[in-house]
Amino acid sequence: MTVESKPAYLDPSLPVEERVRDLISRMTVDEKISQMRNAAGAVPRLGIPEYDFWSEALHGVARNGRATVFPQAIGMAASWDPGLVRRVADAIADEGRAKYHDILRRTGRNLIFQGITFWSPNVNIFRDPRWGRGQETWGEDPYLTGEMGAAFVKGLQGDHPKYMKTAACAKHYAVHSGPERDRHTFDAVVSRRDLYATYLPAFKKLVVDAKVESVMGAYNRTLGEPCNASRLLLEDILREEWGFEGHVVSDCGALTDIHQNHKYTGDGAESAAVSLKRGCDIGCDCVFYDHLQEALDRGLIVEADIDRALERTIGTRFKLGMFDPDELVPFASIPVSVVGCEEHRSLAYEAAVRSVVLLKNRNNILPVSKDVQLISVLGPSAASVDVLLGNYNGINNHLTTLLEGILQSAPKDIEIDYRIGCTLNQPSKSPTDWSVMAAARSDLVFACMGISPLLEGEEGDAAISDQNGDRLDIGLPANQVAYVKKLVMAGAKVVLVLTAGSPLVLGELEEMVEAIVYVWYPGQEGGRAVGDVLFGSQNPSGKLPLTFPRSLDQLPPFEDYSMTGRTYRYATAEPLFPFGFGLSYSSFAYSALKLNRENLPAGETLEACVSVTNTGSRPGGEVVQVYLSDLETTVEAPFNSLVAFQYLVLEPGQTAELNFTITPEMMALVDDDGSQKLEPGAFRLTIGGCSPGERGETLGAPKPVSALFNVQ
Repeated sequence: MTVESKPAYLDPSLPVEERVRDLISRMTVDEKISQMRNAAGAVPRLGIPEYDFWSEALHGVARNGRATVFPQAIGMAASWDPGLVRRVADAIADEGRAKYHDILRRTGRNLIFQGITFWSPNVNIFRDPRWGRGQETWGEDPYLTGEMGAAFVKGLQGDHPKYMKTAACAKHYAVHSGPERDRHTFDAVVSRRDLYATYLPAFKKLVVDAKVESVMGAYNRTLGEPCNASRLLLEDILREEWGFEGHVVSDCGALTDIHQNHKYTGDGAESAAVSLKRGCDIGCDCVFYDHLQEALDRGLIVEADIDRALERTIGTRFKLGMFDPDELVPFASIPVSVVGCEEHRSLAYEAAVRSVVLLKNRNNILPVSKDVQLISVLGPSAASVDVLLGNYNGINNHLTTLLEGILQSAPKDIEIDYRIGCTLNQPSKSPTDWSVMAAARSDLVFACMGISPLLEGEEGDAAISDQNGDRLDIGLPANQVAYVKKLVMAGAKVVLVLTAGSPLVLGELEEMVEAIVYVWYPGQEGGRAVGDVLFGSQNPSGKLPLTFPRSLDQLPPFEDYSMTGRTYRYATAEPLFPFGFGLSYSSFAYSALKLNRENLPAGETLEACVSVTNTGSRPGGEVVQVYLSDLETTVEAPFNSLVAFQYLVLEPGQTAELNFTITPEMMALVDDDGSQKLEPGAFRLTIGGCSPGERGETLGAPKPVSALFNVQ
């Protein structure tokens, strides 16, 4: 009698590809199909445990109990600091690993939201402020989105030579940014130029540079094809152009949409077959991919199509060490005590401070002066936990509201008075309002206004939105506007502290208030961070990752996916607040821009050097932004394009000399066919603390420096 040797798939010394093929060869068709859904079934005879691929980690481990809650993604984008974002993602991965192994050891399985295949980050372009899910993104610029998203992926996945810490996912691929109410039926029609110049670069960055392990297809169609069954997106671009080797997962319910809503196929079996053959490897559609058995019976697919998908998805599980002993997987020993630990709490505080954007500071009313004795804290955001959390969030027992943070940061001799004053979006029914009288007696008023995830978010998530989570009115709610006007008319000096995940139109309030502080959805330490910024122990350095328009009149229709007239790159109208803008308690000056040549042979790089000086009286952080303008083009091109940026901290009077390399790829434009090409002619390079334009300087941004050069 002979003893059977250990099967190849259980031998950690063998290559992953060999182990995966061995395991798949041992599975029956039924067992294979059971692995094709997000909730993959157990196969006890082969030692395959039950596992659900659906987990979330947008700004912390989400929907899985206690976790550190970092600022919402759009808030972290305002830091303009990929290094910070990578540290945040690394902390999230540690917590995810600890929770995963803990529940696995206790129960022997992992259910939905308990895994380490995280469906984050969202790198869709925030092209229109009406979209409720824009808060999940990294803003409107494809370069900034790619850099920040890639850092997040690298933090989640780690740099171990054999095992991934967790698996990240680039979503929602592609051309997806509302309206939410139409996402199951909508066809996003775009030019090849906009596709390749705006909607795809961040995905390419994550696939090619960050080696993201998975990609999620969007609900909508793009250029007539459902995204989860798109030959253009999944075969031609993702696999062939970019060489993607990971797995593709559908958005949840998206495969059903293919026949029920898009009318692209006749029934479930046809939808399952076309999705599988085009490259969608997992169906997040409950048991939708069970239709694959019918598709096999009807000859719509062959078993090899299923095997190809399993090689990718089971391959991910092997890369995560799910079939290896814990002692071989370095991340299996991360203790549960790391979840919400003091180190991560400090990191959440740092990220929250860095996300704060100071938009106005008349007569340097902030930080609060020593002459202030009485402060009124008012507004629906002041004591709200909801505005800390954003969407796709975890929870934590250390949630510091804005009110609590202000109380913690205020000197002991300052009296703080709190009244809610007004609701989120409903007018007051009381004929008497004592809060206005109290505010008028105060030296300063912190009006904590804005919106919350109750008003913006994903379809089915924003409970009091009447647009499936979108906002057709992007102004501050009318009742809040009326209330702030009352405060100002009563003589109060108002500092407007705004929570939101998207731009807010302020109208005449912009001129009426003394200061405007934008804090997004700042996470569990948001209150402490905002309080420290207001009272000056922290110096704000956040910059807007998107343009704030003056009104909807400046925007094309929500349903129009053309980039003409959108974002700082293509808009001609003067904004309320421009992309890249943000003030500081310090001041900065740019000077001595030097290029290594004025005439550049095509295909060669340009070297630029610039000096940045802190001309203020206190240390401060500045985001140095580099923009390129092609002044002679044969096709429509961006007026300005962000091509580089760097965050730095300078002491008072300190000057830093920074060097930037401008590559031929940065100089290239995208033509009408979607191809990149470098045209000869004049270019302008601009370096400063905001996107180019008069509005930024009018608001107080430092004067940028520019230089011309020619490509020959």
